[in-house]
Amino acid sequence: MDLPEPSPTLTTHPSSDLLVIAASNGENLKLAERFAAHARARDLSAEVLDLTELDLPLFTPRALAAGTPSAVMPLQQKLASATHWVICTPEYNGSIPPVLTSAIAWLSVQGDDFRSLFNGRPVAIATRSGSGGTTVLAALRLQLAHLGAHVVGRQLVSTSTNSAKDASIADLIHRLQQLQPLQP
Repeated sequence: MDLPEPSPTLTTHPSSDLLVIAASNGENLKLAERFAAHARARDLSAEVLDLTELDLPLFTPRALAAGTPSAVMPLQQKLASATHWVICTPEYNGSIPPVLTSAIAWLSVQGDDFRSLFNGRPVAIATRSGSGGTTVLAALRLQLAHLGAHVVGRQLVSTSTNSAKDASIADLIHRLQQLQPLQP
């Protein structure tokens, strides 16, 4: 099996204070947009990244053998250019949705040290879920910690009957900003 050429370790200078990653184009995208708006109200630069817009196939060994999709490098650069992340994700069958898992898998086969993208990265996690939502956040927290990210202790769980409160979003952004990323 031919593996893709490793990409160099990223040394991108931050271009955004906050990247809000949406792992769906529904309610979690709306939640991501609320996070970005709250960040901008705090005079932070913030951008929303909708993973469902990327032309990124499901990660499999066969897909990897066919070559790295062209969307992976821009995704890697976008993630590296933000000092802090918020990930807004729905709960799919009690776990992380495939679009997010697949994106992380594609990133994990890039370069000699893909963990440098995650190591010390301050991340907040949130969900707008049709069900409880706590299971996806537990699974995501575990995966992000495994990759070396610094996940904010507080998380945001909202449902159709319990909407995200503005004060909770603002508090998560404040807590996230208190964490400083590791210097390269």
